[in-house]
Amino acid sequence: QVQLVESGGGLVHPGGSLRLACAASKFALDYYAIGWFRQAPGKEREGVSCYRSSDGNTYYVDSVKGRFTIFRDNAKNIIYLQMNNLKPEDTAIYYCATEVSGCTHYYTGQTVNYWGQGTQVTVSS
Repeated sequence: QVQLVESGGGLVHPGGSLRLACAASKFALDYYAIGWFRQAPGKEREGVSCYRSSDGNTYYVDSVKGRFTIFRDNAKNIIYLQMNNLKPEDTAIYYCATEVSGCTHYYTGQTVNYWGQGTQVTVSS
């Protein structure tokens, strides 16, 4: 069983920044790729970003490229999602998850084996 704990959500004005954190065991972070997903009210869940520890490769959905950065803090066993220049359309519950395709198919959500509990991000003036 893998436990994932997200934190860092909140309310921010458009153009602002937030840093989400996904804490997990070192084993989980080394063995699995870690994806960030989001789900807005009335919309389907969307894969936002993915980090593959084996080579440090990162992946982003087009709508967040240049604004979001995913990275790992090895000392703390945390995967962060740094979100800059936030827009109202980024409002959603954000989830981190372990996934088994090495990020190749993370965006489908179908390769996820463990989910975190989610953290709310609201972008509003």
